[in-house]
Amino acid sequence: MRRKRLKTLWGGRWAEDQKVSPAMTPLWALFLALIAVAHAETPGCKIRVTSKALELVKQEGLKFLEQELETITIPDLRGSEGPFSYNISEVKVTKLQLVQSELYFQPAHDLILYISNASISLRFRRQLLYWFLYDGGFVDASAEGVSIHTALQLARDPGGRIKVSNVSCGASVSKMQAAFGGTFKKVYEFLSTFIISGMRFLLNQQICPVLHHAGLVLLNSLLDTVPVRSAVDQHVGIDYSLLSDPVTSASNLDMDFRGAFFPLMEANTSFPNRAVEPQLQEEERMVYMAFSEFFFDSAMDSYFRAGVLRLELVGDKVPKDLDMVLRATFFGSIILLSPAVIDAPLKLELQVLAPPRCTIKPSGTTISVTAGLIIALAPPDQPQVQLSSMTMDARLSAKMSLRGKALQAQMDLRRFRIYSNQSALESLALIPLQAPLKTLLQIAVMPLINDRTKHGVQIPLPEGIDFVKEVVTNQAGFLTIGADLHFTKGLREVIEKNRPAGDYGPTSSPTQSVVPTS
Repeated sequence: MRRKRLKTLWGGRWAEDQKVSPAMTPLWALFLALIAVAHAETPGCKIRVTSKALELVKQEGLKFLEQELETITIPDLRGSEGPFSYNISEVKVTKLQLVQSELYFQPAHDLILYISNASISLRFRRQLLYWFLYDGGFVDASAEGVSIHTALQLARDPGGRIKVSNVSCGASVSKMQAAFGGTFKKVYEFLSTFIISGMRFLLNQQICPVLHHAGLVLLNSLLDTVPVRSAVDQHVGIDYSLLSDPVTSASNLDMDFRGAFFPLMEANTSFPNRAVEPQLQEEERMVYMAFSEFFFDSAMDSYFRAGVLRLELVGDKVPKDLDMVLRATFFGSIILLSPAVIDAPLKLELQVLAPPRCTIKPSGTTISVTAGLIIALAPPDQPQVQLSSMTMDARLSAKMSLRGKALQAQMDLRRFRIYSNQSALESLALIPLQAPLKTLLQIAVMPLINDRTKHGVQIPLPEGIDFVKEVVTNQAGFLTIGADLHFTKGLREVIEKNRPAGDYGPTSSPTQSVVPTS
């Protein structure tokens, strides 16, 4: 009977077979939803782009868009009316004025660009044939009241990268005029209704393909410069995969990233994220970033697994004052050794015993480290002779900062204690070494650590954009950074550099458009 009930439960017919009230169905759905939430991955890094950033992005984006729209290729326009045959060719955009524009967030559509009352200046070649009479020349024309409405949808692609997944576009030209002149001016004025309406139709047809190409190809080539899974140095890498599609509100765009380091030798390694999920509430700056304790713990865990959290000092590398103190401390053990070993160089082996852990509080960020220290004599071409081994507990303060795109850390030794692995009595005997060993860490070890952390880790931001005016704030379990954006390169420069091979612009319309006779 129990097996039958289990079978019907997993077969999806539990309510029917057991005659349970239909009211249980919503509860079952809620239970499944809770399971899904429980299995959702907690982000180690969050980034919010606020509406304050859109004005800067719009300024740079409109420059790029103007250049793209100036490349519009309008097909030749050919037709006839009575005895007159005409051909309009070599149509080129000479000037573009985007007078009024808005760029804003909109839920479900992510990003909206609306351009109104724009004007496009054109120049084209005219050709007219009347029986055996021919007229030709160039004409200036203008399209007024141009409106463009474009919506960009952003999504996470299978590789965890943010992409423009869809572009919807609508464009219209309310009025178009051309200044015809010459001997056949009256004829052109008669034909202008056919010519102008045809050109307006063709211009309408060409605007949106340019915007589709700019969004789905060129803008995505810019987003391809955002690091997703890349090496930090020769030991570890960083994974900035998006965990879900970006979420848009009327005032900001929020993105959740994995934000986890990994050892390059074990690229498939993953660490459980049990840290507090970072939260972003502010909207006063252009960009906000939040990093949880997991972000920093995974970095230290990766370096630990990579085997680089160790240091050896031998002979001249050991400060002379410390060398004298250690030899005096262990004089009783040294004097019993053979003469060939007594004067051997001193060797210190320092190795972190477990992955360090980060604690972030409103009062500051601390790193807790436990390391083992072996003190030995290292005679040349002979096995080393261990004098003592001890455990060192240290607490470092960490000051985070943002420089350009790099998140950096400056470490400082705050607390330090040593104790023996052998006995409490030996721990008492090691008390005189507390001060000199702390000095060793400050003058020999901390500079090495800070030299490595000053290079920092890159924040996921497109090429050509940096952070400025950053402010770091500690919270309970995570830290936030508010900053503004600054373009270090023009959008056109970055996109041209990263333009996909073989891309020659939007697919153009046929080279000729024939307007039938009336």
